[in-house]
Amino acid sequence: MATTEAFKGIGRIRYEGPKATSMLAFRHYDADKIVEGKPMREHFRFAVSWWHTFRGTGSDPFGPGTMRRPWERGGDSLDAAIDRVAVGFEFMEKLGAPFYCFHDRDVAPEGATLAESNANLEAVAKRLKEHQDRTGIRLLWGTANLFSHPRYMQGAATSPDARVFAYAAAQVKKAMEVTHELGGAGYVFWGGREGYQCLWNTDMKRELDHLGTFMRMAVDHAREIGFTGQFYFEPKPREPMKHQYDFDVATCINFLRTYGLERHVKMNIETNHATLAGHEMQHELEYAGLQGFLGSIDANTGDTLVGWDTDQFPTNIYLTTQIMYTILKYGGLAPGGVNFDAKVRRESCDPVDLFHAHIGGMDAFARGLEIAAAMRADAAIQKLVEERYATWSSELGKRIESGGESFKSLAQAAIGMGPGPEVASGRQELFENVLNRYVAG
Repeated sequence: MATTEAFKGIGRIRYEGPKATSMLAFRHYDADKIVEGKPMREHFRFAVSWWHTFRGTGSDPFGPGTMRRPWERGGDSLDAAIDRVAVGFEFMEKLGAPFYCFHDRDVAPEGATLAESNANLEAVAKRLKEHQDRTGIRLLWGTANLFSHPRYMQGAATSPDARVFAYAAAQVKKAMEVTHELGGAGYVFWGGREGYQCLWNTDMKRELDHLGTFMRMAVDHAREIGFTGQFYFEPKPREPMKHQYDFDVATCINFLRTYGLERHVKMNIETNHATLAGHEMQHELEYAGLQGFLGSIDANTGDTLVGWDTDQFPTNIYLTTQIMYTILKYGGLAPGGVNFDAKVRRESCDPVDLFHAHIGGMDAFARGLEIAAAMRADAAIQKLVEERYATWSSELGKRIESGGESFKSLAQAAIGMGPGPEVASGRQELFENVLNRYVAG
């Protein structure tokens, strides 16, 4: 077990307020501050992603890794994975993050056989549990990596090979059991390659049926082992596949309802994935919320000039305000949370950069929460929205919404309108100016 300090010279990150001069301090994230009746820590339930934060190397398609990680001496061995647990919990303790998330193959190496892989995961889980008990840091959710190994090159649950489906089921079974043993609050389905590159060689109906069967099996197994955590489905439209079956929130909800999974699974929504689908994060959150499927989020952002998953840390206050306004509107995320599925840039290669990145993201979300709460308290936006839809509060509008009108009756009403109604201005610029008033302070 690693006993030496990995992040030397860095103490516990504290809240020092907006006038803080230290770059290793929170300016806005005050974990104990009460906003809309509960402390900030409960609004966010911030989580650190094991894969990017502790396994990210900085590699890209044009070059190998650049990260300077003094504690990485053992490569992908089991001993290195066990030692890495101490490093991860040191980071999370110093940052003050209450949760973490992992894929099975991030925390423990793949073995020569499935039995060896399972044994590796059990060994690391034992150490994770020891550190959870010592620190109080908890597992927000676990998942299985069903996309990296060559066996999953054509999908896992949607593979044309039934043997791959069986292997993936065995891997998810173990990942779910370990998540349960560690007290995980949830489990995420994101196959990564559940989709197609070429429709000519694809039986889409069969593959979708298989994915539905796979997720139903997971729900059944959760019941068998007593796992009561929340299941999540994570949308992503493309990359690595040309088209993925979890394209966006609307597609995922339709899938869940088609296969009778709507009572068991909610959405885990990522900003960068929304961008790749041609949506804003606010749109995806709003649609999930109004349908009753808002569950958890992966906090990052993408570069709109780059058409792939850049997974940058979120620092845009407009973005975090939009996110938190919608999350507050629909009652919050718990048992989900805000997982930083984000990685430092390839050029940000020192360990301290991990702190700068997470501090910036947590502060940006805290500021977004404060702004969103102020807007809701004043009902500034809501009043304007109600004005825009005022005619729906008229007798005619009420009858339509209650089902008391027909095309025939509405045609009679429309005849009495003469040349037709004069539609009021949408006042988009006014709405945007109101938002700016709150964000600018």
